[in-house]
Amino acid sequence: MKQKGFTLVEMMISLFIGGLILGGVMFTYIGMKVTTKDTMTIGELQESGRLAINIMQRDIEQIGFWGTYYDDSFTAVNTDTLANPGTDCFEGLNNGSFPDFATASNFRTIYAKVAGESKELNCLNNPIKSTDIIQLKFLQGKSLTVNTVTNETQADENYFVAEQEKAQFFRGTVNAATLNVNATVWPYSHHVYYLSEQTYKVNNKNLTVPALMRKRLVGGSINTETIMEGVENMRFVFGLDTNSDNRVDTYRSIQDMKYTDWENRKGILTVQVFLLIRALQPDPGVKIKNQTYTLGEDEDKRVLTFTDNFRRTVFTTTIRLNNVGSNLWRI
Repeated sequence: MKQKGFTLVEMMISLFIGGLILGGVMFTYIGMKVTTKDTMTIGELQESGRLAINIMQRDIEQIGFWGTYYDDSFTAVNTDTLANPGTDCFEGLNNGSFPDFATASNFRTIYAKVAGESKELNCLNNPIKSTDIIQLKFLQGKSLTVNTVTNETQADENYFVAEQEKAQFFRGTVNAATLNVNATVWPYSHHVYYLSEQTYKVNNKNLTVPALMRKRLVGGSINTETIMEGVENMRFVFGLDTNSDNRVDTYRSIQDMKYTDWENRKGILTVQVFLLIRALQPDPGVKIKNQTYTLGEDEDKRVLTFTDNFRRTVFTTTIRLNNVGSNLWRI
């Protein structure tokens, strides 16, 4: 019996249909791959921004809390202080890690400035220019138990011993026998957050990325820590109470802040934080031309324009200083 095969036309039609199906599958695969990559990049941006804000928020919220110490200022009469480290972060009067009684100004527990020089606050080398720097001094965690404080304190850490009208900054192991029965002991911290470019080697190539950095007081020295890569710009706006009604009356950028604003323990009630987060590596599939990002809505708002292949997003939040205001924290 004579068998029949496919004709040339039938084979061409079959190949054409098969090609369409294969092309559709490949197109779907490529689309899903691109979508997955985009989703991962956006997720990384979201996670970086969220973590960076959360880390700074924990510190900022503690400003103004001094345990059971109730005086409005630190003086030579009511406070025992420590010498500031030689590599300390400071600028202006009474703005080091510990109170300085040689000056008449109040001890600054929060301070900020815009980076403009290759060295800022005596301790920051090559911060990214036109980005903000914030300096914070606060008590961390919960108070240590007085009866067991000798075992709970460490030789290379700093502490704050609080009584109602007496304060002491202390480094090292605290002797419980020397403490008043009503005293409370707290870990003491001095942090400075800023942005700097960091270089890493990836696949034998140098990759330079912006990063959120932190200077941290450890014992009698200042250590440097990388907090989060990808933070490209940072800005702060401060909400002030100017008439002691415990409400924000005005918002001021760093450029508008006066030295008296920094020294007023009751003045700054909120801090608005603006972060511009950037992907660590460029995306060839993204072509950005004159893309504008705005940090803030005030007169001094920072407007940034980019033409490159990096994905970016802006994060913002307002942090309340719970322990500052016309009624200071009492426990």
